Amino acid sequence: MANQYFENSDDLEHELKDFNFTLRNNNLTFTSDAGVFSRQTVDFGSRVLIDAINFDEIPDGNMLDVGCGYGPIGLSLAKEQVNRKADMTDVNLRAIDLAKKNAETNHIKNVNIFESNIYDNITEKYALVVSNPPIRAGKNVVSGIISGAKDHLADNGELWIVIQKKQGAPSAKKLMDSTYGNVEIVTREKGYYILRSKLG
Repeated sequence: MANQYFENSDDLEHELKDFNFTLRNNNLTFTSDAGVFSRQTVDFGSRVLIDAINFDEIPDGNMLDVGCGYGPIGLSLAKEQVNRKADMTDVNLRAIDLAKKNAETNHIKNVNIFESNIYDNITEKYALVVSNPPIRAGKNVVSGIISGAKDHLADNGELWIVIQKKQGAPSAKKLMDSTYGNVEIVTREKGYYILRSKLG
């Protein structure tokens, strides 16, 4: 079976790829590799999520990118929000290494990038938890990211998720509403839903 982006495989051949992408008005350079999610370019769902996030109502405080991959979401937000620290986590060690390299390449210092299976190694509370959840890892993982964020949000902190309608957006919306008592569809684009809940 082919290696999945949410798994680790030491014997997977490297296929390094460099590309540039403008996110939140910053031109960023990324290195990706075989065995990581969306290695050719920043995937459409992540782009819609990155563009949609509005910091006007998000309280002061740090950010957490769960399942960061090689880093486009967390790094683009950290590049803009210089007064916030972004913790970025993944289970894929190759993705972690790439995210660290990409932080260095783009001179982004307000990040802390480390391995964590969902929230296993998370000890802080955050103003913002953001994720493009790994759908292929299964519903339990996606649900764990959504419901588990509640224990890691500061007062009035927000959870932002991107998920395709055909890959479970309606059930994710229902889970967010039952977990947080509120959910908003911030935007819908080409079947991708941006969902937002606030910890009141």
